[in-house]
Amino acid sequence: MTNQITVGVFFGGRSGEHEVSLLSAHSIISNLNPAKYRLIEVGITKDGKWLSGEGVLESFQKGKTAHLQPVAMFPQAGDHNLYRLNDSGYQPYAHLDVVFPVLHGTFGEDGTLQGFLELIGIAYVGAGVLASAVGMDKALFKTVLRSFDLPVLDYQLFTRRQVEENLAQVIQTIESTLPYPIFVKPANLGSSVGITKCRNRSDLGEGLNEAARYDRRIIVEQGLEKPREIEVSVLGNDQPVASLPGEVVPGEDFYTYSAKYLSDNSELLIPAPLSDGQTQEIQRIAVQTYKAIDCAGMARVDFLLDRQTERIYVSEVNTIPGFTRISMYPKLWEASGLPYGELLDRLIELAFERKADRDRTEFGFRRKE
Repeated sequence: MTNQITVGVFFGGRSGEHEVSLLSAHSIISNLNPAKYRLIEVGITKDGKWLSGEGVLESFQKGKTAHLQPVAMFPQAGDHNLYRLNDSGYQPYAHLDVVFPVLHGTFGEDGTLQGFLELIGIAYVGAGVLASAVGMDKALFKTVLRSFDLPVLDYQLFTRRQVEENLAQVIQTIESTLPYPIFVKPANLGSSVGITKCRNRSDLGEGLNEAARYDRRIIVEQGLEKPREIEVSVLGNDQPVASLPGEVVPGEDFYTYSAKYLSDNSELLIPAPLSDGQTQEIQRIAVQTYKAIDCAGMARVDFLLDRQTERIYVSEVNTIPGFTRISMYPKLWEASGLPYGELLDRLIELAFERKADRDRTEFGFRRKE
């Protein structure tokens, strides 16, 4: 069909969330309407090679990618072609109308890929460079939210070097300001990879070393005892809207990577059992958080609700949230009246809308007559 939109679905990537990305991509590819869209699958290996061809996602899932063709895009404004690479050079492989990044974590959700897509001027689904980078870095994100008087728990930031060179001093600093329980996290990763809940000094030392494996910036956050974990999906560009909130009831001590993707012992309550006032307040803060970092397209905003005080805290924002069969982002929109396929349609519409707005910007000086 000549009126089909060619969508480049990018997945995999160089992050600890590579396998999660494959799960999300499977759901998206399965639900994009073939009457509307021509799909070009681009898998990115763990060492950063771009591959395309027939059955890319299935090949990545099976770990058998040798038959796939290396591809690339060039950082030249207006060139939206995907090129096939071989020993004799390169040839055009497909012209893309829009890119749908399904890359969780570093090198995909952190603004790096978004910067490249901005350079070539192609429409793409999701947040821009700024929101992606701020949303990915948990410490910077909290700093921005505090400047908007949005509620976050106390935290401290350390570097890998500090942990490696003077672990005892880092632990002393943390214990002098934050009571246990304490959460230690890589500042720039998601899906609960590298996160440790610490109840004592031994846990804390192990948690700091674990987080340092995944990032050079390590955030240490004040924990709550068995808080309620509330999530809200947000959709839109300049006028975003929030879904009904959902609640995660973890099957483990907190919503770990295993609880999210490897086991079925966690429960998702949709909608979350909240009062009308709590629901409206959480939705309001979710939209304010989205706007505070200049997000676009989509994001899932996660909250912690203290059971004792009923105070609400923003935990984090995910600018490329999970899209698996059990992921909250699409499930919350479905419960709010927007089915999965229509959600994908809307995200692609928002990508073109955002590009049209960017194209209105003048980048050269024009003297007034």
